[in-house]
Amino acid sequence: MALILNIDTATSKAAVGFADENNIIAAETSEDQKNHAAFVQSAINEIVKAHQLRLQDIDAVAVVNGPGSYTGLRVGLASAKGLCYALGKPLILLNTLEVMALASINQYPDKDTLHCPMIDARRMEVFTAVYNSELTALLNPQPMILTINSFNNFLQYEKVVFSGSGHRKFESIIQNSNAVFSQVDYTIEQANSLAQRAFNTKKFADLAYSEPFYLKNFFSL
Repeated sequence: MALILNIDTATSKAAVGFADENNIIAAETSEDQKNHAAFVQSAINEIVKAHQLRLQDIDAVAVVNGPGSYTGLRVGLASAKGLCYALGKPLILLNTLEVMALASINQYPDKDTLHCPMIDARRMEVFTAVYNSELTALLNPQPMILTINSFNNFLQYEKVVFSGSGHRKFESIIQNSNAVFSQVDYTIEQANSLAQRAFNTKKFADLAYSEPFYLKNFFSL
């Protein structure tokens, strides 16, 4: 049973959590986006002390690695890599949109429903992807400028749940009975679920060459 330290500073809310395959042992969150860098290390220290954990006992470090906030992604990955180097543990990289999609799947579990997480990228642009109920990407993660014709090929035949910080933009320009709009906030629980899958299949990142998954050269929430 893997004990994984999960780190998420990809969006406006940051989170740190220790978890195994069965449950979240302890977690801390922060909604102060400008303080993500200071939050991560202090939250880890607080959890370790409060729950009598030892960093040496973790099996891996997982980080939500983008897309998302340019600064936030760098903070999260730098923290994760530093811990992996110091502790000699493997690094797991998680895609933000996959984590968001898993939260949507948990809330709307119908197997025929598709899931389209969106991260606001200013103006009418979002970072987005489309997944089926088994978390297979039907539209790979990409930046997209939304129009009334976006996702027509999916909405014509199936219900699609649009979620995340960018979904309001699309809701404002289309009317379609197959479109469901929902905030669907993800948590460390979804991140850990994907991290555990990656650990079990030994899907580890190259510690020396790992970089944030920006999708674009620069984006700041």
